[in-house]
Amino acid sequence: MESGRTSSVGNDILGFDHQGKVVNRAEHGSLDWLNICEKSSKVITFIDLAGHERYLKTTVFGMTGHSPHYGMLMIGSNAGIIGMTKEHLGLALALSVPVFVVVTKIDMCPANVLQETLQLLVKVLKSPGCRKVPVIIKSADDVVLSATNFVSERLCPVFQVSNVSGENLNLLKMFLNLLSTRAPSHQDEPAEFQIDDTYSVPGVGTVVSGTTLRGTINLNDILLLGPDPVGHFHPIAIKSIHRKRMPVTKVVGGQTASFSLKKIKRSQIRKGMVLVSQALNPTACWEFEGEILVLHHPTTISTRYQAMVHCGSIRQTASIISMSQDCLRTGDKAGVHFRFMKHPEYVNCGQRLVFREGRTKAVGNITKLVPMTSSVGPGVKVKPVKNMPKQQTTSATSVTNVQNNENQSGTSCNQRRHRGKQGGGRRSGNSITNDGDPESNTLSSKPLTEGGNIKNK
Repeated sequence: MESGRTSSVGNDILGFDHQGKVVNRAEHGSLDWLNICEKSSKVITFIDLAGHERYLKTTVFGMTGHSPHYGMLMIGSNAGIIGMTKEHLGLALALSVPVFVVVTKIDMCPANVLQETLQLLVKVLKSPGCRKVPVIIKSADDVVLSATNFVSERLCPVFQVSNVSGENLNLLKMFLNLLSTRAPSHQDEPAEFQIDDTYSVPGVGTVVSGTTLRGTINLNDILLLGPDPVGHFHPIAIKSIHRKRMPVTKVVGGQTASFSLKKIKRSQIRKGMVLVSQALNPTACWEFEGEILVLHHPTTISTRYQAMVHCGSIRQTASIISMSQDCLRTGDKAGVHFRFMKHPEYVNCGQRLVFREGRTKAVGNITKLVPMTSSVGPGVKVKPVKNMPKQQTTSATSVTNVQNNENQSGTSCNQRRHRGKQGGGRRSGNSITNDGDPESNTLSSKPLTEGGNIKNK
């Protein structure tokens, strides 16, 4: 590692005992995750995201897909506030993630440069686009006051630390220990799990990791995996569950986990797919409507404009079909009808989305879903999917809807099943985690040159 530049999403944990002391440091050697979790009464998960402009899409994916509770913005005191610092701060604001700032390297920074950096930081935080209340943390009383009022999203604590001399690190650790979780667990609702990464583990098979959005998932549960390239969901069994590298028997809403799946290949799973309860009767969609706010665009946005849409762990190009206005410019807000370009996705009303293409950025919420009227989208090539589980396939649309759609197109359900036997399905190419425990938090830290996310257990 020559430059120290982060190019992918990294994870690490920090454990606190019942007295608020850090348990990561062992008397001899180092502690692994298993020992840290056994000795801790509270665990924070840090998700390190990229700070360099080249890896901005990785940072956006980490912020949307991992659903952090909090964001930690890292700023080098000698480098000051640069363009990507404002980009990452704006991303956290757009996703409604509370942010606190850590100014590092104060041991090597001249006093006048440090003062200029702090003055510019306060100016940015108080600007009309941010409207934060910066609080410079200098004592333990400041830590307690800021931690108890931090959930309001208006307060922005600012820490000045040195990793060389250890100055003020005790205040930062105290602040992290006092933070509480923000997201409810929704344990009584049907299970829903979003996949943000896939693995093929020798001797185990296909493994998926992600975040449990709601409900409870137990060992050996049968969930629906999808949508596949034609928008269908397939039953799949959960063979084993791991959390924080430890085997467990169940996970609840808000917690991150890894599942080992039975009888499926890694190539059949992609980021953005979900595991959901059969009680939800899930439906994939090609099109959806959303209300977006254009943060920046060099010219104008009109219909047929295409850009990358980030929504949860989904990352796919979408095209604008129609808008409530003729064109959109920087600062405009409008209702927009989108259509995915590659394959249908499973989304929900109210989900946050980030619309990005080059220097163009827009944020918004999904307001309406348009049910699928056709299994195949424009420009999608049908290829057979090999070795799919032989269990009964559950369509992304109900039987009634399938029949209605087939009647409208003049094709019977029997003919559709006959085509399925001949052509099969289609295959197309293509992680801050939150623990749902009462003491669980997720934090996202994006340094000026090294972005990152934190999650607290």
